[in-house]
Amino acid sequence: MRFITDRKSAEGLGSARAGTHHHWGMMISSALLVVLVPLFVFTFGLGLGRSHEGVLEYFSRPWPAIISGLTLIVVTLHCKAEAEEAIIDYVHGVKGKLLLVAVTGLAWALIAAGLFALVKIAL
Repeated sequence: MRFITDRKSAEGLGSARAGTHHHWGMMISSALLVVLVPLFVFTFGLGLGRSHEGVLEYFSRPWPAIISGLTLIVVTLHCKAEAEEAIIDYVHGVKGKLLLVAVTGLAWALIAAGLFALVKIAL
């Protein structure tokens, strides 16, 4: 018969002390997405139906390029943070660490490629 209380069995398994930071980061990026996604949809919609040259001309202007770049960055970082939390919760050991490195690398590669394409279009 075990005489260990629930508190005693849970000692040492407490908070990782990062939950509040993650929560506020997600709240801020979600608030930014509430503003950016409709702006991006509206901006992207205005570019639809044009020829290739017309689309390049449209996205070479500052407003569509800035909205597209900001949306790309915020969406990618928001998804990266959520994927990291899922990996931390469900994958352990070396496999988890490798997945975290892969997700981080993929996110930054997507941001770099997207911004490179936007700069190339703008110039």
